[in-house]
Amino acid sequence: MNSPLRTLGVGPNSWSVNESIADITRTAQTTQKVILTTESKTLRLDLQKTAILVIDMQNDFCHPDGWLAHIGVDVSPARTPIIPLQGLLPVMRSQGVPVIWVNWGNRPDLLNISAGLRHVYNPTGNGVGLGDPLPKNGAKVLTKGSWAAAVVEELEQSPQDIHVDKYRMSGFWDTPLDSILRNLGKTTLLFTGVNADQCVLCTLQDANFLGYDCILIKDCTATTSPEYCWQATLYNVKQIFGFVTDSTAILAALNNSANIASDR
Repeated sequence: MNSPLRTLGVGPNSWSVNESIADITRTAQTTQKVILTTESKTLRLDLQKTAILVIDMQNDFCHPDGWLAHIGVDVSPARTPIIPLQGLLPVMRSQGVPVIWVNWGNRPDLLNISAGLRHVYNPTGNGVGLGDPLPKNGAKVLTKGSWAAAVVEELEQSPQDIHVDKYRMSGFWDTPLDSILRNLGKTTLLFTGVNADQCVLCTLQDANFLGYDCILIKDCTATTSPEYCWQATLYNVKQIFGFVTDSTAILAALNNSANIASDR
């Protein structure tokens, strides 16, 4: 007699196996449809196939004592997503939507970082650049495990959240993000974080190129770049790469879905 089937892999991309059988049908997911209003179309999406990405909401980008502030950037715009995210992320978790923190977290030896990347914010070589200690607290700039690379304390993280370190503007380049999403069966991605026109947009573009459905949450993302960069980002996302909405519309969609379910 065959022994009981055991699960291999992460659902829904998992098999059931024993010594003689490999069941590769994969368990079907229960659809959890919601109707979401965006700036261009009304979307019907499945929460079971959705994940939310929080990109670079880190001390170096958002804290007054972080790296960007040290080099003279006004980081107050980068802090504007904090309050909307405080309201949205717990609700997404309650709906079973994975929260994925995509943070810039370099190796301490910077062996995978090119001179061109280091040049961006340290063009003379004499400044405080990637991997260098911040004068105020000694934390190493965007180094994995440092205060500088940590998520800002105002945003609560949960044990079930997923963390992905990135080393480029795009969260997909040279990271396991794509493999994680495919194992989880996620095809719709909600994008939040900073900077909207840089790391958020580059990650969203790559997601689009890889076949994911992309939705930018406008009030949960921001940029320290000039206003025209923000406007160009919104235009390009709506025109080419996906859809734009806000957290109020998402919360309303979830609430309407819950009301419909309770009426059945």
